[in-house]
Amino acid sequence: MKFAIIKERKSPLDRRVVFSPKTLLQVKQQYPETKFKVEKSKIRIFPDEVYKLTGFSVMKDVTDSDVFIGVNEVSVESLIPNKSYFFFSHTLKKQPYNRPLLQALLDKKITFYDHEAITDVKNNRLIGFGRYAGIVGAYNGFRAWGLKFTTWNLPQVNALTDQKALQLQLKKLQVPNIKILLTGRGKVALGAMEILELLKIPKVSVDDYLTKTFTTPVYCNIDSLDYNARKDGKVKSVRDFFKNPKHYQSTFMRFVTQTDMLITGHFYGNNSPALFTKADAKSPDFNIKVVADISCDINGAVASTIRASTIENPIYGYNPGTGLETDFKDPEAIAVMAVNNLSSELSSDASVWFGQMFLKHVIPAFFNNDADGILERARMTHNGKLTPRFAYLQDYVDGKE
Repeated sequence: MKFAIIKERKSPLDRRVVFSPKTLLQVKQQYPETKFKVEKSKIRIFPDEVYKLTGFSVMKDVTDSDVFIGVNEVSVESLIPNKSYFFFSHTLKKQPYNRPLLQALLDKKITFYDHEAITDVKNNRLIGFGRYAGIVGAYNGFRAWGLKFTTWNLPQVNALTDQKALQLQLKKLQVPNIKILLTGRGKVALGAMEILELLKIPKVSVDDYLTKTFTTPVYCNIDSLDYNARKDGKVKSVRDFFKNPKHYQSTFMRFVTQTDMLITGHFYGNNSPALFTKADAKSPDFNIKVVADISCDINGAVASTIRASTIENPIYGYNPGTGLETDFKDPEAIAVMAVNNLSSELSSDASVWFGQMFLKHVIPAFFNNDADGILERARMTHNGKLTPRFAYLQDYVDGKE
């Protein structure tokens, strides 16, 4: 079987790659029968020459490969019919802007595997850049705090060499006596938690966070049932919440008087209640001053996230009174960090991490007849049709929703 590591073409350009040269060599050593080609790229974090020195063919034309592996969406015009592809399609939540991409995957009879759908039998995601999104997002949250209140001036992450350099910058900080709220329990939240623990910020319970005053900075990690309740007052469960989000309403407002910085690491599903609305943000009790919205669902869970920001300009201000964007240093503004490709700021570390997970969980499936169902669960399209697991996307494909 012939694999191709394709170059990233999405704008803004992304330097991440699924396999670093070192990890690709590990693949070859463990599975000598594999054949890999690397498509030439001037922007990839690992230069073409390093792949060549590691023993891999680097070329402009890789079209004779069987399986094409990338990170971001592949443009419709670049898709080769009747091939297999791995990348993040950003269609699982029926994102309107990517409907043509899913339609093209079907029209060209491509067998497509979405990185986001690579899961175990319990539907837990096995690979992703979530950890590094959490690390960079939390760092950017503290950078936003320092710039808003002129207490410190952290450099941008993409100006640093690697994760170790990021950690050295954070160790210089003296975080003031603030309360930080972190949502979610998945890989993104765990990545953000690494930063909070590096800063030696104590974790406190929900009850203590809501009722006590502290003399040091603290953080609280909340999950979906901490800030949502069933409308009918019945017993709630995480499974029920994700199955029936329309039956729930947000109880997040009980946290806003106690929170100075909000870091979002939760998954926001369709029809789920918002954390807070524009009307909520106008409340005189609303105390949040900085939002590091790692989840970055535009006009979704977090009302202050009115657009995605960029790596070059990651922070903007949201005026709760007007609902409009403003200077984030304005005393009335909430400083918002809402970069939607955070892990690309640590392209080298994130790529190595992703590649190790892909090697561990995905590559074996090609050689053990998919014994654990990894490929079957991740396969969205085959022979011009959606697979049964993703049949719910048919109306989306047809433009009916």
